[in-house]
Amino acid sequence: MLLIMSTAASTSIAHFSTPASLHLSTAKNKKAALLLNSIPTSKITSPPSISKVQYGYGYSKKSSILTGFKPFSSPVMEWQDCTVKMEIDVPVGVAYKLYSDRESIPRWMPFISSVQVLKDKPDLSRWSLKYKALGQELEYSWLARNMQPTPNQKIHWRSLEGLPNRGSVRFFPRGSSSCQVEVSSYIQHSV
Repeated sequence: MLLIMSTAASTSIAHFSTPASLHLSTAKNKKAALLLNSIPTSKITSPPSISKVQYGYGYSKKSSILTGFKPFSSPVMEWQDCTVKMEIDVPVGVAYKLYSDRESIPRWMPFISSVQVLKDKPDLSRWSLKYKALGQELEYSWLARNMQPTPNQKIHWRSLEGLPNRGSVRFFPRGSSSCQVEVSSYIQHSV
């Protein structure tokens, strides 16, 4: 997690930024950027002091008298959710087929660099996410298990290792030539 601060007079604005909060998609690919969302900006009413700014894990409100920091402790894990609904001008069967073909997803979802379905276990797939942010190349990967789908209605998954995540894609017909797609994803991160 990155901490970006700017101080103006006696008020500071802090923005906590994670890879998922960075605006990484182009205007053309907004609908495809489903895992991205932002963590709100918060105001700090006085200039930051060394005892109130967290650098990595281990900060606690109960700090050491000498250093202002409590010895390192285990991070607290929290699920961050992101749900996106979109109307698209294709029949529900076409949209379902695109999401069902996991290995072709990198062709139309720009931040997913690869998906490999395991040959001996077709319900498992290895995913890689790769992009640049703030001049750095960021990369995450995970092994996901596809749960039992409901054809033309629902696809859902849960990661087994790597980046902790789970989610679903739901499909709702809107006439014969369009549908609504609802993507919900949950990513676990430390706070």
